[in-house]
This record gives sequence, C-alpha cells and structure tokens, in this order.
Amino acid sequence: MKTNLLKITGLCASVLLSTSVFSMHSDGTLYTESLKIKRLLQRDQMRKTVTGIVVDDTNTPTGGVGVKNLATGKTTVTDANGRFSIETNSENDVLQFTFIGFKTQEVKVGSNTTLSIKLLSDSTNLNQVVVIGYGSLNKDQISSAVTKVDSSGFRQSGSRNPMDLLIGKVAGLQVTRTGGTNPNSGVSIQLRGVTSISGSQSPLIIIDGIPGGNLDLLQQDDIESFSILKDGSAAAIYGTRANAGVIIITTKKGKVGPSRFDYNSYVRTERLVKRPDFMSATQLRERIKSGEYVIPDLGGDFNYFNDLINDDNLSHNHNLAVSGGSQNANYRVSGNYRDIQGFAKENARKEYGLRLSLTQRGLKDKLTAQFNVAANFNNANRLGGGGWENVLTKNPTESYFKPDGSPLFTRTITNEIARLSLEKNKLQQQTSSVDGKLTLEIFPGLTGSVFGAHQRDWTISSEYRDKNSQNSLEDSNAPGGGYAARATGLSQNFNIEPTLDYSKSFGKHKVSGLAGYMYRYEVNEGFNANNRGYVNDLFEDNNMGSVPVVVNRIGIGSNKNDNTLIAGFARGFYSYDDKYILTATIRREGSSRFGANNKWATFPAVSGAWNVTQENFMKDVKWVNNLKVRLGYGETGNSGFANYASLVTLGGGGIYLFPTGEYLQTYGPNRNPNPNIRWERKKETNLGIDFTVLDNKLSGSIELYNRVTKDLLDTYTSPQPPFIVSSINTNVGTISAKGIEITLSYLAVKNENFTWDIDFTGSTTKNRLDRYSNDEYKRDLKTFGGIGGFGALGDAIRTYEGRDLGEFWGKRFAGFTADGKWTFYNRNNEVVPNAQINTSTFRDQTDLAVIGNAIPKYYLSLTNNFRYKAFDLRVFLRSKLDYDILNTMAISYGNKNGAGTNLLNSTFTKYAAIKDTYMYSDYYLERGSFLKVDEVTLGYTFKLKGVRNLRAYVTGQNLWTITGYTGNDPDFVSDTGLGPGIDSRSPYPSTRQFLFGVNFGF
Repeated sequence: MKTNLLKITGLCASVLLSTSVFSMHSDGTLYTESLKIKRLLQRDQMRKTVTGIVVDDTNTPTGGVGVKNLATGKTTVTDANGRFSIETNSENDVLQFTFIGFKTQEVKVGSNTTLSIKLLSDSTNLNQVVVIGYGSLNKDQISSAVTKVDSSGFRQSGSRNPMDLLIGKVAGLQVTRTGGTNPNSGVSIQLRGVTSISGSQSPLIIIDGIPGGNLDLLQQDDIESFSILKDGSAAAIYGTRANAGVIIITTKKGKVGPSRFDYNSYVRTERLVKRPDFMSATQLRERIKSGEYVIPDLGGDFNYFNDLINDDNLSHNHNLAVSGGSQNANYRVSGNYRDIQGFAKENARKEYGLRLSLTQRGLKDKLTAQFNVAANFNNANRLGGGGWENVLTKNPTESYFKPDGSPLFTRTITNEIARLSLEKNKLQQQTSSVDGKLTLEIFPGLTGSVFGAHQRDWTISSEYRDKNSQNSLEDSNAPGGGYAARATGLSQNFNIEPTLDYSKSFGKHKVSGLAGYMYRYEVNEGFNANNRGYVNDLFEDNNMGSVPVVVNRIGIGSNKNDNTLIAGFARGFYSYDDKYILTATIRREGSSRFGANNKWATFPAVSGAWNVTQENFMKDVKWVNNLKVRLGYGETGNSGFANYASLVTLGGGGIYLFPTGEYLQTYGPNRNPNPNIRWERKKETNLGIDFTVLDNKLSGSIELYNRVTKDLLDTYTSPQPPFIVSSINTNVGTISAKGIEITLSYLAVKNENFTWDIDFTGSTTKNRLDRYSNDEYKRDLKTFGGIGGFGALGDAIRTYEGRDLGEFWGKRFAGFTADGKWTFYNRNNEVVPNAQINTSTFRDQTDLAVIGNAIPKYYLSLTNNFRYKAFDLRVFLRSKLDYDILNTMAISYGNKNGAGTNLLNSTFTKYAAIKDTYMYSDYYLERGSFLKVDEVTLGYTFKLKGVRNLRAYVTGQNLWTITGYTGNDPDFVSDTGLGPGIDSRSPYPSTRQFLFGVNFGF
C-alpha cells in the first residue's frame, strides 16, 4: 500500500494513523500515539466559539453578567451591550449565567453557535450575598436578624449624610434629622430603642472593614450596600461596641469586564413649607389698637425672617467613577464634588472627595490583595442656620437699622441680619482612610488574611467677630475690639486584624470557621485659643498675637487622650442539607477604658435556623415558596464612655502663695478612681421568621426581640470619706427593650411593559428603665428634656426606676379661673391653684403625673414602585404614630403676660384665656402623629446605541404632611435618646425640596 505522507491532513490523518500500516510494533507504542493524535484532532474539530446576548427581565441588554463554561472552567462577562463570546469543546458543554438579583441559569450549548439569554428575577433573593461581621453569607444561610439595603432601595432625594439614605427603610432603625435640611447638621441614629443612660447610644459604623468608620468619607454614589446587624447574635462578634447594633457599609468595587464610566449628578433647590405663625406688623397694630396687647408701635413694617432665607439656594452634586477589571485585577476610582447650599444664608458646605479601590490576584489566584484609599476635603460655613427665634420674636414694627443705615444694636436681642455680615464661622475638615487586606489560600478551604487600616480626621474651626459687630461692641472687657478664635482637632485610629477562615462541604454537610485577632489604637488631641481687643479687622483669626494678652480677655486650652482595644474572636457555622443551620460566635476583649479589676470581657452568641420548606412535608404546600424560622441569643457590650473614667484625674485648684514666696498653681483630684468599672452588657434574644409565598409575590420577615442591658454606667453620689470627690462613675442600673419588626415586599403586577411592587416596614418598641439602684448606690429617677425659654420650668421628662423611657411628667391642667389663673389637679384629683401643687420628686408625694410619652409607639413606611416601559415612579410614605410633643414655642410665645416680644397669633385665640405666668403642663402637650408624603420620584431611562445607561429623574421631598400637631414639623423633633419630644423655639425651617438628577454610564 502506497501512501503520500505529504498529503495527510485533518481527519484523513486520524484514519491513516489508525490503520495497520502504523501498527508494526508488538508493544503498541505507535498505535497509542496515533490514538492521542486522533483525539486532539477530533477536539479541534469540535471546538467552537459561542456568542450571544443577555437581557434582563425588561429586555434591556445587561453588562457584567458572569458567563462560565462548566466543562472547561473558562469564564467571561458580558460587555456594556450585553454581548459575550466564549469557547466550547463539545455540544455537551453547559454555560452558566450569573448576575446579582437574578436566578442562576445553566444552558446546554448543543449545536448552537449563538445564544439569546433572558435573565429571570430572583424574587426570593435567597442567593443574595449579605455582609456580616468579618465575612458574608447567602441570605438563606443567615440565622440572625440582619437586614441588607442596596442602592436600589436608597432614598432618591440626595443625601446630606450617608445615613439619610436609610430613613424609613429599615424596620427598627430610627434616623432623625433634628437639624432639618441644614447641610452642617448631622443625624441621630438609634436601633431598637435606647441601650444606655450615659454611654454611647448609636450603632457601631463599619466602613469596608474599618470599625468606627467616619461617615464624612462616604458619598451616596460610592455606596454599594448597608448591612444592619440588629440582634445580639449578629453583633456579638464586635464585642464591647455593639450594644446599639452594627451598621456595615460596603463601598462599590470594580468588577470583571470592560471599562465602565459612570457619571451621576443632581441639582436641588428648597422652598419654605411653613413658618411659625407670629404676628405681622399689621396684625400687631390691630392687637395694640384693640387693647389686647401692650407693646410700642415703632412705625415700621419688617419681616426679618425672610432676610435670613437664601432664596437663591441651589445645591449640586457630581460623581464620576471609572471601573473595570480582568480575571486577575479590578479597580474603581471615583471623584466627587458637592456644593450644598442651605436654605439659610451663610449656611453651606462644599466637599471634594476621592475614593480608590484596587484588587489584585496572583500565585495562581491563591493570593488576593485589596486596597482602599479615601479622602474628603470639606469647607463649611457655619455662621448661618440659626437665629430664627430672634427674628420671629422681634417687634415687627422695629427696624434692625438706624436711619443712616448702620446696624441698630440692643442688649435685649441679637441683630441677626448684621451678625451675618459682621461675623464669620468656618470649618475646614480633612478626613482620610487607607486600608489593605492580603488573603492567601493556604490549602483548599483554608485561607489566611491580614487587614490593616488607618483613619485620620483633622479639623480647623475659625471664628471672627468684627470690632463693629454687636458681640464686640457690647463686650465689657474689650468694647469695640474684635474677637478671634481658632481650634484644631486631630483624631486617628489604627487597626490590625489577622484572621483564618476555613470552609468545607461534604455530602449534605457544610461547615466553616473563623478565628481572628484585633488590635485598635485611638488617639485624639486638640488645641483652642481665643482673644479680644483687635484694633483692625484685617488679620481676623490669622494673627491672634497682634494684641496684648490680658487675663480676662484670652482663653487657651489643649487636650489629648487615647485608648487601646484588643480582642480575639471566633465563629463556627454548620449546615445540614440546607435545612438546619447553626452559628456560634465568641469574642474575648480587653479595653484600657475598663477598670483594673475588669479589663477583659467575654461575649458569646449562638443562633440557629430551620428552612422549613426543605422538609418533605412542605413539598405539596405550593403556595409557600420559602419559610425559615430563626432563633438567636447574643451578648454585647458598651465601652462608649470617656477615656480614663476608671482613674483618678487631677484638675487645677487655683494659684496660691506658697511659703517660698512664690505663687504656684495647685492641683487636686477631680474624679474618684473606680477599678471595678466595666462594660455595660446587653443580653438579647431574637425570634425571626422569613417567608416567601404566593408564587414568590409576597415576601418578608417578622422579628420579635427582647433585650436587657445590665451594669449601666452613670454618676452617683459617693460617701466622703473614704472618697475624695462627691461623685463617682460606677455600674448599677438595668434597661430593657422589647418589640416587633415587620418587613414586607409584594409584587402586585408584573408583565412585559408594567410592574408594580410595594415595600412596607413597621416596628414598635417598649423601652423601660428596670433598675437604677443597688445595695450601695441609690437613685429613683433621672430627668431629661430641658424646657428652657422664659421661666425656670426645669425638665419635662422624668424616668423613674421601673417605668418606661420618654415619659412626660407634669401638672394636669384643670382650667383657668375667672381672672385667667392656672389651676391643676393634685394627686387626689382635686382642683387647686398652682401654688398648692407638690412638685416633689418622690412618687408617693408628688402631684405631678404621667401626662404623655415622647417616643412614637409605631414607625411605618410604605414604598410604591411603578415601572411602565422606560418610565419609573416611586412614591414613598412615612409615618410616626401615637406619641406626644411638648410645644415649647407656645409656652414662651403663646402668653401675652410675659416679655414684650412679638407673639404667636394663636396667643389671642387658642391661648387667649391665659392671664398668668409661664407654665409647663399637659396644656401644651400635643399629639405628634403624622403621615408624610416623603418622597416622589419620576424617572425615564433612555435607550441609546453605545450608551449603557442613561436615566433622568425628578424628585420632590417632604411634599405633604398630615398631622394634628400645631408646632413645627413633627418629623424634625427628636424621637431618639433619653430626652425626646421637646420642640425647638428656633427650628431650622421645614422645606420642600425639588431635585433633578441624571445617571449616565457607558
């Protein structure tokens, strides 16, 4: 047989090589090699490239979808237009498509060379990854009370503080803006009620792994998600700083795929909703003419409230992010600029921010390095934003200026208009953080990592008051001399956390374990100085030594303090057949803040979950798609009190003449030592139910919790001797909270062109001070909520041992006498004049009674999301129900028998019967319940070739409030902490806000 070897190609080669011509040797060597060549050539013939497009459930091409050939392990991602290309070796190869929020799909290639894939929404979100302490889990593996909120659930109206994004979004989490829309005001945060009397009451904030993360470093467009660790079993791994819960914030990172450019921007303006109804000049003259009010008519007609308003306020925000990556590295860089103009004049905040994240893999993907760098530069104008009470109560017929146009100053009231032009109050802030994490796969299932971070916050505040300002002219020590002040502050913390993480699956069993160590050092220092008597206004606070130092005109101070925290922690996880889940954690922690006899604390936790729908008896219950029951118990602590609180400290005792003839400074103890000071310990039990029913249309969770915090730290009277100082910090009391939280999501309508889904959250909490005394230290109550204003009216809230927090204790109004004098009910329900009311603090003697409660009993929110083709509409409602507010503005300015100021119009209607002094009673207590159309957003998504995403939207915030409360916006009255429910006499005005924004990506 003749064969032309030069013509052997392709499949012919495999045929020829398999013939007997090449099977000459008995050992079969040549035959074996021929089979190998044959298989290679056959595989080459079968290898092909499969291309396709992936769209979401609205038929929009989707970029960033993971595509994996399960046979070969090769992976890719879809580009910005949803297209992909991947190699296959056989018709039996299976391609897997994964994308967050959608079900994982597997498609057999077959004879296809092109594929069209439509993602299916994962309504149950069981595969959603949720960040927990020192790691993450799929939602169906979580056995504690953890709530995740990603960017799709954020509020749309442009945050001033990152926590604004969560207002009304998480059951049990209260985020309140008592400063209204003032750009330089913060928020109060409280989770599941009050947990401490004198210690920290805010949740621990963790940003990309940095505990105690600074919220000033965050911009809303850089935030990926929030994870709120609500109960003790979830938060125990953070030990002595987790009593009030934990909020973990994860920022956006680069993803595998083509480079992405994202630009997000908005502009916003504010308009007045309401102002306190004080008399105008015309109304005042009518009252004077009728004899209802005696006050001089000075002939003018002024409305200085409007002169404090920045009518041209226009805020804007710009964020540009560039991201991308390959299988071995990804990155994201973002820059942000914000100019937030307050509704008030001289009230603004400008910020410049930069954030960089980088992830690199090496050593055959066994080593991963992650780095994050963030910086924020903030310039704030803090001069404006206040003074509303002064301009409202000023006689509207009196000018703030003399006939020659110069400012008119009187010692009875501040000239707020002149103050804005003759003073300055600025803040410069530079905040930065750097963190890195190295993770090494030691062997399959075991990884070791080291995390390190440094955070730095530096501030310079500066004030200057011109020599012609009211403050300078009226000063008795240096009249007519300028005033300057400057203060600097530096806060730093350093964190190191090495950990080991192990996970393994065998059969129906899944186990994982975590062990780690933490070291944290925190140091704070500051300096301040002020001086008076400057003869010119050229240098302001930049040359404070340009006038002589005079003892009664200068102030100077400095401080520095630090603390160290170290801990070891461990967590174990076990799951059997995805039905039964058990998680246990323990943390052993030591703090320099604790007393010498209590340097260490141990915090255990355990939780379990039962996925009921995995049981055989649930297979035929078709209307239940998912049902999980959770039960957890955990202990956490609170070390949020002052550094050195357990130690004796010294204070200056004055300068005295010593026997040596010298005048020397003396020092003496100003704090008693207490080596037994320890952490406040909270023990919490949580029962939770997660469910999805009705063909995945209705899903939600119900949480029932009971928490008790023991060893509350407070200041008590100490016996002398043996103690030197009359008070001591010690652990005594117990506080408790129990409540219910409900979260529901309902997919009301879903078809090709229209969807409507509804989200609801609701919660109720009962907070009680169970114990406030022990055998050694006795106290029955503590008071909160200073009323202020005219008259020495004291505190409105008394919290007695064994009673609820937030209780208003006061006089019970019984009516007015014929001549307009107050009468009240005593403890025997007898009507008596005010002089006969016993205001004792002893419960068995006082005539004061519980007249209301300042803590809302119910918090509710409802979000409706509509989508029609390219349009989207969101309507967000919020409500607080069944609580009381003390109207302090009515107390001071609803009484015509007091100071000669401008008054509320209601003084002569609702409060006309009063002909007596200022008084605190239930007469001024009003129901604070409200329902607010908090946010409405209308958006449109454009579909343009070459553009990945282009959406424009308009938002209106605080559009409508239904309430019976007659004071200010009840939503801006504090409902957190120990002294809630006291309305302000000088509130930042309530405004409607209108925003136009655009999201652009390519």
